[in-house]
Amino acid sequence: VGKTSLLHQYVHKTFYEDYRTTLGASILTKVLAVDSTPLKLQIWDTGGQERFRSMVSTFYKGSDGCMLAFDVTDRESFEALDNWRDDFLEKVIPREQDFPMVVLGNKIDLSDRQVPKETASAWCKEKDIPYFEVSAKNNINVAEAFETLAKQALSTYKGIFESYLTDSIKLTPNDKPKQSCC
Repeated sequence: VGKTSLLHQYVHKTFYEDYRTTLGASILTKVLAVDSTPLKLQIWDTGGQERFRSMVSTFYKGSDGCMLAFDVTDRESFEALDNWRDDFLEKVIPREQDFPMVVLGNKIDLSDRQVPKETASAWCKEKDIPYFEVSAKNNINVAEAFETLAKQALSTYKGIFESYLTDSIKLTPNDKPKQSCC
């Protein structure tokens, strides 16, 4: 579906026609700022073929976000989204239905489209997942999709972090010991 091409376009600003099938997973990193917060993204490019599913699902644990991609010229890749999403949500810890996730419809630069934009948008709307029509080749919406996922993940992380903080102990510079007189 072009996941490796999308990642290389986002990280290296390059597009290559020839990629070999990703066996297992490869890792790319990118540093960016989201809402003035510096982030270092560690992006795992997992093999998308069915024969790799059991192996790549081991990489899901500890993820902060998930990007699902399909090829708009391949109806079967779109129909597999449900299975990939369910597989991911079953394996990620903690299991959350509102886990940070985006869906990419790749290869919009090609003319032999099999998945209408409306069909993909409706599927994503039903599941409350942002949808992006992208082209790795022409660099259309690639950065926007990754940055949206990074914002979702950061927001979720901040929410989890803040929920662990309570008002039971406050340490502030204004906390002065009470003085007593005798």
